[in-house]
Amino acid sequence: MDPVEYPITDILDLHAFRPQEVPDLLDDYFEVCLEKRIHSVRIIHGKGQGILRRRVEAILARHPLVAGFRPAPPEAGGWGATLVDLKPVTG
Repeated sequence: MDPVEYPITDILDLHAFRPQEVPDLLDDYFEVCLEKRIHSVRIIHGKGQGILRRRVEAILARHPLVAGFRPAPPEAGGWGATLVDLKPVTG
């Protein structure tokens, strides 16, 4: 299967991806965001039972490019989305 071109913006909707793709996807997405000088992103994981949200939060908690994260406010998806602040690139 050929790679799918995905536009890099400050919003990443995980509905188009399989759960096992999420860790590598976040790595690549964060790196490209920083290259494009995007330092705050919204990850849409959906509400459901919260399984994907918890998985995303676990990845974010230990990710070296993440400065912090928090649930999105209601107008930005509420508990169906997470806001992420990326660390500025140094050097």
